[in-house]
Amino acid sequence: MAIELTEVAAQHVAREISKRGKGQGLRVRTKKSGCTGFAYVVDYADEIDPQDHVYESFGVKVVVDDESLLQLEGMVIDFVKTNQLNQGFEFRNPNVKDMCGCGESFSI
Repeated sequence: MAIELTEVAAQHVAREISKRGKGQGLRVRTKKSGCTGFAYVVDYADEIDPQDHVYESFGVKVVVDDESLLQLEGMVIDFVKTNQLNQGFEFRNPNVKDMCGCGESFSI
Protein backbone atom coordinates (compact mmCIF):
# COMPACT_ATOMS: atom_id res chain seq x y z
CA MET A 1 0.00 0.00 0.00
CA ALA A 2 1.16 3.52 -0.73
CA ILE A 3 1.33 6.66 1.31
CA GLU A 4 -0.31 9.48 -0.62
CA LEU A 5 -0.56 13.24 -0.63
CA THR A 6 -3.72 14.97 -1.75
CA GLU A 7 -3.26 17.43 -4.58
CA VAL A 8 -3.54 20.35 -2.13
CA ALA A 9 -0.89 18.83 0.16
CA ALA A 10 1.43 18.13 -2.78
CA GLN A 11 1.09 21.72 -3.99
CA HIS A 12 1.86 23.03 -0.49
CA VAL A 13 4.95 20.81 -0.12
CA ALA A 14 6.21 21.77 -3.62
CA ARG A 15 5.83 25.49 -2.79
CA GLU A 16 7.65 25.12 0.52
CA ILE A 17 10.52 23.14 -1.02
CA SER A 18 10.80 25.78 -3.74
CA LYS A 19 10.92 28.60 -1.16
CA ARG A 20 13.47 26.65 0.86
CA GLY A 21 15.63 26.10 -2.22
CA LYS A 22 16.39 22.44 -1.53
CA GLY A 23 14.74 19.16 -0.68
CA GLN A 24 13.74 16.01 -2.50
CA GLY A 25 10.32 15.62 -0.88
CA LEU A 26 8.45 15.25 2.37
CA ARG A 27 9.81 12.89 5.03
CA VAL A 28 7.17 11.37 7.31
CA ARG A 29 7.90 9.10 10.25
CA THR A 30 6.59 8.15 13.65
CA LYS A 31 8.12 8.39 17.09
CA LYS A 32 7.06 7.01 20.43
CA SER A 33 5.21 9.79 22.17
CA GLY A 34 2.16 10.89 24.11
CA CYS A 35 -0.37 8.94 26.08
CA THR A 36 -1.40 6.54 23.31
CA GLY A 37 1.93 5.55 21.79
CA PHE A 38 3.03 7.31 18.59
CA ALA A 39 3.19 10.78 17.05
CA TYR A 40 3.79 11.91 13.49
CA VAL A 41 7.05 13.65 12.59
CA VAL A 42 7.14 15.62 9.33
CA ASP A 43 10.24 17.20 7.82
CA TYR A 44 11.91 17.81 4.48
CA ALA A 45 13.71 14.91 2.85
CA ASP A 46 17.03 16.43 1.85
CA GLU A 47 18.47 12.98 1.18
CA ILE A 48 16.90 9.63 0.41
CA ASP A 49 18.62 6.62 1.95
CA PRO A 50 18.67 3.26 0.14
CA GLN A 51 16.46 1.69 2.83
CA ASP A 52 13.80 4.44 2.59
CA HIS A 53 10.46 3.79 0.94
CA VAL A 54 9.56 6.46 -1.63
CA TYR A 55 6.07 7.20 -2.92
CA GLU A 56 5.05 9.95 -5.31
CA SER A 57 1.83 11.96 -5.47
CA PHE A 58 1.24 14.78 -7.95
CA GLY A 59 4.98 15.00 -8.62
CA VAL A 60 6.02 15.22 -4.95
CA LYS A 61 7.90 12.45 -3.17
CA VAL A 62 6.89 11.11 0.24
CA VAL A 63 9.80 9.40 2.01
CA VAL A 64 9.25 6.93 4.86
CA ASP A 65 11.82 5.00 6.86
CA ASP A 66 11.47 1.26 7.25
CA GLU A 67 10.57 1.42 10.97
CA SER A 68 7.64 3.81 10.42
CA LEU A 69 6.20 2.09 7.37
CA LEU A 70 4.01 -0.38 9.29
CA GLN A 71 2.32 2.47 11.18
CA LEU A 72 1.85 4.67 8.09
CA GLU A 73 1.03 2.27 5.27
CA GLY A 74 -2.12 3.32 3.40
CA MET A 75 -2.18 6.83 4.90
CA VAL A 76 -3.40 9.89 3.00
CA ILE A 77 -1.91 13.26 3.97
CA ASP A 78 -3.95 16.39 3.29
CA PHE A 79 -3.16 20.05 3.93
CA VAL A 80 -6.07 21.94 5.44
CA LYS A 81 -6.74 25.56 6.32
CA THR A 82 -9.37 26.04 8.99
CA ASN A 83 -9.08 29.84 8.87
CA GLN A 84 -6.51 32.56 8.12
CA LEU A 85 -4.31 31.57 11.07
CA ASN A 86 -4.71 27.78 11.38
CA GLN A 87 -3.39 25.44 8.77
CA GLY A 88 -1.49 22.19 8.71
CA PHE A 89 -1.28 18.60 7.67
CA GLU A 90 -4.18 16.27 8.34
CA PHE A 91 -3.36 12.56 8.52
CA ARG A 92 -5.95 9.99 7.44
CA ASN A 93 -4.33 6.81 8.67
CA PRO A 94 -6.30 3.55 8.32
CA ASN A 95 -4.02 1.85 10.87
CA VAL A 96 -4.99 4.06 13.83
CA LYS A 97 -6.99 2.22 16.48
CA ASP A 98 -7.18 5.02 19.06
CA MET A 99 -6.13 8.66 19.51
CA CYS A 100 -5.53 10.65 22.65
CA GLY A 101 -8.01 13.37 23.56
CA CYS A 102 -5.78 16.19 22.31
CA GLY A 103 -5.12 14.44 18.99
CA GLU A 104 -1.34 14.57 19.37
CA SER A 105 -0.70 10.83 19.59
CA PHE A 106 -2.22 7.59 18.35
CA SER A 107 -2.03 3.83 18.79
CA ILE A 108 -1.94 1.06 16.22
